[in-house]
Amino acid sequence: MNISSKLPSSGQTIFSVMSALATEHKAINLGQGFPDFDSDPVLRELITKHLNEGKNQYCPMPGLLALRQTLSEKIERCYGTRIDPATELCVTAGATQALFTAINAFVHKGDEVIILEPAYDCYKPEVLIAGGVPRPYSMVYPDYAIDWNKIADMVNDKTRMIIVNTPHNPSGTLLHQDDMLALEQIVKGKNIVVLSDEVYEHLIYDKQEHQSVMRFPTLFEQSIAVFSFGKTLHTTGWKMGYVVGPELLINEFKNIHQWNVFCVNSFLQFAIADYLKDPSTYEQLPAFFEEKRDRLTKLLADVPLKPLLSKGTYFQLYNYEEVSNEDDVSFAKYLTKEIGVAAIPMSPFYSDPISDKTVRLCFAKKNETMEAAAERLAKLAKT
Repeated sequence: MNISSKLPSSGQTIFSVMSALATEHKAINLGQGFPDFDSDPVLRELITKHLNEGKNQYCPMPGLLALRQTLSEKIERCYGTRIDPATELCVTAGATQALFTAINAFVHKGDEVIILEPAYDCYKPEVLIAGGVPRPYSMVYPDYAIDWNKIADMVNDKTRMIIVNTPHNPSGTLLHQDDMLALEQIVKGKNIVVLSDEVYEHLIYDKQEHQSVMRFPTLFEQSIAVFSFGKTLHTTGWKMGYVVGPELLINEFKNIHQWNVFCVNSFLQFAIADYLKDPSTYEQLPAFFEEKRDRLTKLLADVPLKPLLSKGTYFQLYNYEEVSNEDDVSFAKYLTKEIGVAAIPMSPFYSDPISDKTVRLCFAKKNETMEAAAERLAKLAKT
């Protein structure tokens, strides 16, 4: 057969490459972003309860209403915004499926999508699959600041979507109120959808607040926000998430969603609906992960890697220019093969080559995992 690929140059993601390398060389994996500790026993008990009660059949297409109601209450508590659980929420099979569905709902052939890079690696391929044209804007080390005037200059009649991500993966930075207000002015009155990736909404440190698009009523009228239970509940393998937006946009999102996955895991939705009724389940997350961030920073204090203190997510960047002149992919492979710690290089998150000598480490790990990794990384001080 003669198959014409929609993504001929895609290849494996950097996460797959580095995780396979970590397995091959028995390296401690601080690369791919997943916890190596378990979820709350209370949540696991709720899952068992609903599974034993036979909650095994289809849920409604936009998700279990009880879960959407719980999420609506959570959103009002966190952001002061009232969301109609019947019309402004949809439960998804993880954040990646949510992003894919949103992009394919609104981006048509030839439409342009502005992507702020470094960007999570699924954005660009999903735009290409939809027939869209990615328009990258590069943020740079160490502050990853955005010049919104330059973003405004990129907007034209073909611009259909702007994708933002806060807290930001992979840099660990945040968008602030002035950023959101600038974005609001750029899209106001234009036929542009803001796709806001907010999966790390509760992983914010140093008493900062998450600036969700839902805090800005005018901006929210043109936005779809994406969230992940995997990040909030330490359950990345469940592939459960949800989207929030105005009814007009959610209706179009559901129009694609129903022909994609239709609906997602039933018994998990029942369990999560019960679990998230207790706000402490997510309100304790900033302190929990901030302690882990600070622990990793302290453990690596004598290692010749310069940290860029994470303001959000469970990732922290480290500059390695005191150690090596290698490009970041080569250095990440060196760390994995020779030092025994897997990291993620930054360049795969950009469309164009960069020279920043930085790698990303994940601190969503048990204390003993981080301690073992630090012991291995201490070898860098001797090279």
